[in-house]
Amino acid sequence: MIYKRGRVYWYKFVWQGETVRESTKQGNDKVARQMEAAHRTSLAKGLVGIREKRTVPTLKQFCERRFEPWAKATFENTCRNNWFWFRAGIGRLTRYETLANTKLDEITNEKVAGFAVHEQTRLLNRGRDEGEERCGLAVSSINSSIRVLRRILNLAAEWGVIESAPKLVLLPGENHRERVISPEEESRYLAAASFLLADVATILADTGMRPDECYRLCWEDLTWANGRNGSLLVRHGKTAAARRVLPMSPRVRGVLEMRWERAGRPVEGFLWPAPTLSGHIDHSSLKKQHIRAVRLSKVRPFVLYDFRHTFLTRLGESGCDAWTLARIAGHSSVAISSRYVHPSEDAVLSAMSRLGGHKIGHSLKSEGIGGLSNQPQLTDGQEELWRARRDSNSRPIAPEAIALSS
Repeated sequence: MIYKRGRVYWYKFVWQGETVRESTKQGNDKVARQMEAAHRTSLAKGLVGIREKRTVPTLKQFCERRFEPWAKATFENTCRNNWFWFRAGIGRLTRYETLANTKLDEITNEKVAGFAVHEQTRLLNRGRDEGEERCGLAVSSINSSIRVLRRILNLAAEWGVIESAPKLVLLPGENHRERVISPEEESRYLAAASFLLADVATILADTGMRPDECYRLCWEDLTWANGRNGSLLVRHGKTAAARRVLPMSPRVRGVLEMRWERAGRPVEGFLWPAPTLSGHIDHSSLKKQHIRAVRLSKVRPFVLYDFRHTFLTRLGESGCDAWTLARIAGHSSVAISSRYVHPSEDAVLSAMSRLGGHKIGHSLKSEGIGGLSNQPQLTDGQEELWRARRDSNSRPIAPEAIALSS
C-alpha cells in the first residue's frame, strides 16, 4: 500500500513476516506505486537467485583496465618474454577497431576471422624505409594473437566478467620449428662463434634449456657434487613445470668450471652478467654474434632455440620415453613431449618381443609352425564329414571326435 505524509508518498508492505516501509520522496502516486513494485521485484529476484545482467566491457576496455595490468604484474619480473608476448598480442588485437570495440560476450570466430583477414592483407612498415614494406603477417603471428585472445576470454570467464569463453579456432598452415642441427653443423658453428656465444650454445645443446632459462642462471643454481658431473637448477620459466634439476654433461661442466674460475669463484650472481635492464644477457645481446657465426660457419640459418629442439630430438631418438622427456624439458603436457619421440621399427619389434608371446594358444611342448603334428590322419570320407560339421558349427570339431564317431 502507499500513503501520503506531507507532500511525499510512502509505501508499506510485509515481506516474509517483516514490515518494509520506505519513503519514495515523490509527490506523484503513480511513481510511488512503481517504486513499490520495483522494490518487491528486487526482493523476489534475490529470493530465487535471479541476478541483474552485468555490464560486459569491450575487449579494449578489459585489456586496458584489467588484463594488461595483470599480465605485467605476473610476468614482467619472472618471465619477461611472456610479458612481451602478451603485450604484442594485446597491441595487435586492440588496433583492429572492429574487434577492440566488441563486447567480450559477443566475440565469435566470425569476428576473429575478420581480424585474421585484416592482418593478412594490411601493409606492414618495418620502420626503416619504404622499400621494406611487406603485406600481411605470417600465420604463426596471427595464431599467436588468437592465443592471447583465448587467454583473455578464459580469464574473463574465470573472473566472472562473462558466463563462458568461446572456443576459438586457429588458422591452419602454421609452420612449426623443426630445424635439427647436425653434429657436423654444431661443430662448425661453435668453432666460428665468440667465446660467450659458444659457451651459451654448448649449454643449450647439452641441456635442452630454453634460452631465457639459460640467461637467468645464477651461480647459486649450480651444484658441483650432485650426480656424476654436477647439476643445474632451473628456478622458473615458461610454465610451472619449468622448475627442474638437470644433470651436467662433461662438456657443460668443463665450460662452467672454466667460466667460474675466470670469474673468481663467485658464490652468487648471474652467470652471464650484462648492462641490461634485467642484469644479464638476453636475445639482443647475442643477436649480432649469432648472425656472424652462422655466416662464417656456412651452415643453414637457424635460431638459438633450435638447440633445444635438437637436444630433445636426439633424446627421443635415443629411446627416452615421453614422460622422462617431459620432465627433462620442463613441459607441462606429455603430448608436447611426444612430438620428439619417434620409435623406429626395431624399437617396436623389440618392445613386442619382450611380451613373450600370447598367454593363450601357445605351449612349450608345441612344435614350430609348419612342423609335423601327432594328430591322427583323416581319410577322404572323414575329411568330408569334418568339413560339413565345421561349416554348421562355429566351433571346430577335434579330429579325435570324428575318428570316434566313425
